[in-house]
Amino acid sequence: MSSPAAAQAASVTSNNHEVILSVKDLKKHFPINSGVIIQRQVGAVKAVDGVSFDVMKGETLGLVGESGCGKSTTGRTVLQLYKPTSGSVAFEGQELTTMKPGDLRHMRRKMQMIFQDPFASLNPRMSVGNIVSEPLKIHNIIQNKVELQEYVEALLQRVGLNPYYVNRYPHEFSGGQRQRIGIARALALKPTFIVADEPISALDVSIQAQVVNLLEDLQQEFNLTYLFIAHDLSMVRHICDRVAVMYLGKIVEIGPTDAVYDNPLHPYTQALLSAVPVPDPMIEKMRQRVILKGDVPSPAHPPIGCNFNTRCPVAVPGICFQEPDPPLIEIEPGHWAACHRVTTF
Repeated sequence: MSSPAAAQAASVTSNNHEVILSVKDLKKHFPINSGVIIQRQVGAVKAVDGVSFDVMKGETLGLVGESGCGKSTTGRTVLQLYKPTSGSVAFEGQELTTMKPGDLRHMRRKMQMIFQDPFASLNPRMSVGNIVSEPLKIHNIIQNKVELQEYVEALLQRVGLNPYYVNRYPHEFSGGQRQRIGIARALALKPTFIVADEPISALDVSIQAQVVNLLEDLQQEFNLTYLFIAHDLSMVRHICDRVAVMYLGKIVEIGPTDAVYDNPLHPYTQALLSAVPVPDPMIEKMRQRVILKGDVPSPAHPPIGCNFNTRCPVAVPGICFQEPDPPLIEIEPGHWAACHRVTTF
């Protein structure tokens, strides 16, 4: 069960900023069914298990963690691509979880997603022009064919593609170019909020920086707000204003990027950051590494006590293995952590 402190994790930035997205105690559990003819639920995979955070207008909030921790599921559930098991998602003051389908469809114009795999997210049977123009046709934004063609070509040019490519198909482009097509499609409806689900992880290293720089330029130009999901911590530090660290379906630390990177409070965050290579060989030689043992537990059977106790290098008998999963507590101004060792000792 989420604590009031966890629900308040949204308010970790200045009150001078406007909240565009407010997530409270969000849960997404996938049922585990048994039986062939008559199925019954025998358990649940707790992919997202009580997540709370706010995103301020115009900022980039990074969501980081190991594979399988629930980052992508959180992003898709926020956009209502997955129906949440419970919890609240308020976008621009309107509750999305109880919204009628027609109203939700209208709201989707303001919320878009950039997917991880730039090839799987594009229809191979559609030309680039049709892919980018499809959202405009669905929402009846532009009726005139000439104006639609000009708008699509302008979008392609803005993301760094030749406007004459409108009649080509996704297989004719490189991975970086396909991701630019995905970005153009996300921008077509002029959204205010974009979930970027590991948008550079499938790209060559030489292309990643170009795509990130493009996203930053577009954010400034169109006043966009990003939820940036990634596992590349060095890139997250470059692009994000705040960072939320997830482990096994829960947020274990959240705060301003510099605060989290310079003074990580949770042992899991410390382990993640210690794995990031440092260019200076002298610093790399002197710094202390935090090595995690074992694998991430199954979200269908999380550990008793703190979710991280099976891998935590500083866990102590008793409180870490018996007490309920610790809530987020504000340790420093705007810097929250969920760890018994940090909040109790």
